[in-house]
Amino acid sequence: MFKDNWIHELARLEEQHEPCVMVTVLEDRGSVPRDAGTKMLVTRDNIIATIGGGHLEHVASKMAREMLLSGEQSLKVERFNLGARLGQCCGGMATLSFEPIGTSQKHLVLFGAGHVAKALVHIVATLPFRVTWIDEREAEFPENLPQGVNRLVTDDPVGEIAQMPPNSYYLVMTHNHQLDFDLAKAIIKRGDSTYFGMIGSLTKRKKFDFRLAQRGFDQDEINTMTCPIGIGAVTGKHPAEIAVSVAGELISHYQGNAIEQKRPAHTRQEQSRQELYQAG
Repeated sequence: MFKDNWIHELARLEEQHEPCVMVTVLEDRGSVPRDAGTKMLVTRDNIIATIGGGHLEHVASKMAREMLLSGEQSLKVERFNLGARLGQCCGGMATLSFEPIGTSQKHLVLFGAGHVAKALVHIVATLPFRVTWIDEREAEFPENLPQGVNRLVTDDPVGEIAQMPPNSYYLVMTHNHQLDFDLAKAIIKRGDSTYFGMIGSLTKRKKFDFRLAQRGFDQDEINTMTCPIGIGAVTGKHPAEIAVSVAGELISHYQGNAIEQKRPAHTRQEQSRQELYQAG
């Protein structure tokens, strides 16, 4: 039963682009809960199948989740003395392997469900991202979401930042400037974003820089925010054009390529983009 369970569940996780760690009993000596070859899958929220329960499974699950949170992609092998190390009465030896599967995916947190975000999610869903899409307005979300995109309706978008995995990508595209600012404060204060971009004009950027500095953020912290966002060579105002420009910047970032910064000549264009988005 366990064997079929993990095989089917692994296929389902791969279809949903959800990363996991496969824990396998490589070797068993003496009295151990399960034999060599036994497997379980550990996701951020669930455990599928079992390597026997007890303290061994608890420690193994904790190690696997730490690998997921850190983005670890290398296979690990650990030997456990069930008596001396874990205090289990069976007292045997078990060697476990921890194999990350699908952890090359990056986590993107997208705030706002307006025109540009609706166009953007269809693009990023085809890229190595799993997306948490957040807005207070349930009615703004489309009925059908692309695979790998999870909708989160909340009255406290800022509070959700504390729950996000480390090293996430953040895009702020809300309809409210004050909410944008509050999100910026929380993201910068958290201090572990891989990328943080906000839609808006250079004028908006200067105002936010000033307000952030007034609240005690230093320049290095403020510079972790990218605003305006998008590839400078893409100058269209249509939501799909802006979405392609932003997606291009995300791709350039995770591929490690230099990104062309927005120039002052783009101020009017970016202001029009922001006004267009907020109208939605």
